Amino acid sequence: MDIFDALALVGGLALFLLGMNLMGDALEKKAGGRLKTILENLTSNPAKGFLLGLAVTAVIQSSSATTVMVVGFVSAGVMTLHQAIYIIMGANVGTTVTAWLLSLAGIDGSSFFITLLKPSSFTPVLALIGIVLYLFCKAPKKKDTGMILLGFAVLMTGMSEMSGAVSGLRDVPEFANFLLLFSNPLFGVLAGALLTAVIQSSSASVGILQALSSTGAVTYAISVPIIMGQNIGTCVTALLASVDATKSAKRAAMVHLYFNIIGSAVLLALFYGANAIFHFDFVGQTTDEMGIAIVHTAFNVLCTLLLMPFGGLLEKLACLTVKSERAEEEIRMLDEHLLAVPTVAVERCRAAVEAMARRSVETFNSAIHMLQRYDAKAAEEIRRNEDLVDRYEDRIGTFLVKISAENLSDEDSFECTKLLRLIGEFERISDHAVNLLESAEEIQEKQISFSAEAEHELRVITRAVEEITDVTLDSFCSGNLDEASRVEPLEQVIDELHDQIKFNHILRLQKNECTIEHGFILSDILTNLERVSDHCSNVGICIEEMSSHNALGAHQYVDALKAEQPQFKAQYEAYREKYALAAV
Repeated sequence: MDIFDALALVGGLALFLLGMNLMGDALEKKAGGRLKTILENLTSNPAKGFLLGLAVTAVIQSSSATTVMVVGFVSAGVMTLHQAIYIIMGANVGTTVTAWLLSLAGIDGSSFFITLLKPSSFTPVLALIGIVLYLFCKAPKKKDTGMILLGFAVLMTGMSEMSGAVSGLRDVPEFANFLLLFSNPLFGVLAGALLTAVIQSSSASVGILQALSSTGAVTYAISVPIIMGQNIGTCVTALLASVDATKSAKRAAMVHLYFNIIGSAVLLALFYGANAIFHFDFVGQTTDEMGIAIVHTAFNVLCTLLLMPFGGLLEKLACLTVKSERAEEEIRMLDEHLLAVPTVAVERCRAAVEAMARRSVETFNSAIHMLQRYDAKAAEEIRRNEDLVDRYEDRIGTFLVKISAENLSDEDSFECTKLLRLIGEFERISDHAVNLLESAEEIQEKQISFSAEAEHELRVITRAVEEITDVTLDSFCSGNLDEASRVEPLEQVIDELHDQIKFNHILRLQKNECTIEHGFILSDILTNLERVSDHCSNVGICIEEMSSHNALGAHQYVDALKAEQPQFKAQYEAYREKYALAAV
């Protein structure tokens, strides 16, 4: 092996890794939305979770991507840790598909059918179809299909280049002696783990081992510990994805690590223990691409069969490792490692916006209650929450901008646009909560008391605003369009209440039943209440508008809403009756 063979090896490795990334990214983009839906609708059935994990990984050709996706869903609260365990087990088996595809290169035979099965025969055809679809088709789905085929072609070309580059090593005694080091289980596991940790793909590291097997110097004694180490090394990606995530996400990543470490340790002990007793003949024999694929599959299947009954124990072990903190993180940090899986990143943002919305509405409702009964501790909590909502907006907004720069599906791109519009609305609601708190503090400091009529009117409008914030929050979190349709008619009623209460106040001023100072505070309170209802209206319009991909502006959409929906008037009349300013 000379310098040119070394260059060919490096080039082949680069093509191999590029092909895997191209194919994996295209597959994930093409099926990302459907995969998300499938994973979100999981039950706690272990067998179903296992099969889904297997299927998803077989589709996107990456157990790391599947595991990162699962970690993201756990962190977002979409999936429980218990559900995640069996998805991860299935992902470990699903990742073996790549090795079987690569093993096709080792097929021997001269018949037409056998020759046709070799990658060297069908890869050029796939590449031609792929480039035609990618260059000449305008439909995004066809372009994605073309990129999948091109990625596969590049992957197989890289595999062929690596195999050709290392073929000369079969006659180098030093290389054979070097490989013998990895027949030591400890060295073999470490080598496999380090290689996979560096390139962050067990499929790629198994492919490299398959390429080396073409030298004829790789025995089963060498490949078994390396393959087991490769499964441990693939946990690095999930661990990185959980660094800044919630404790549940960290636990999911730890389950993945424990599964592979425990499985490797037990199977290594059983394998070498049995070999010491029975002296297996195949251990010293050389292996090829097919043999490595068999070992890789056997390990993952046996590991799953061994540990699937103990999924509950793995969960407890992960919980013991990542213990509950005294104070849960207020903000679920959005890990930039998730940008590699945009569908998961968007889902995490969605969950973070929901948490932000709940915090904002809770803060506002607390501020409303302060108008009736001031509490210093509650006041401090309101200000802390408002600061937290500001941090939510900053963090989520920054992350959404970064996601938008990625190669997103139309659905994910649309969701990003909607979330960017909504975070500003929820942040403003918390700002008005602080404004109401300041009014409550002024009332407390100056010992101001409103007239019975004013007190009654404030109770009516605050109840209406509390309802509109609750309806808005529910419609956003659940995606319920029926709930969203209730927001606009209630907002119209609140606008009328605002105007009527101000008019009533002027009448009381004329009768000397209240003072101008009372009027200033009352006006501030009413203004903040009315503006919160406006922000709720904006959220409701956004939900309805975006659900139908309507491009109308807010005002035009409200007009269309009133004209096209007969129930609008009925809802408006019902709310008007419910919140009528009856005489005291």
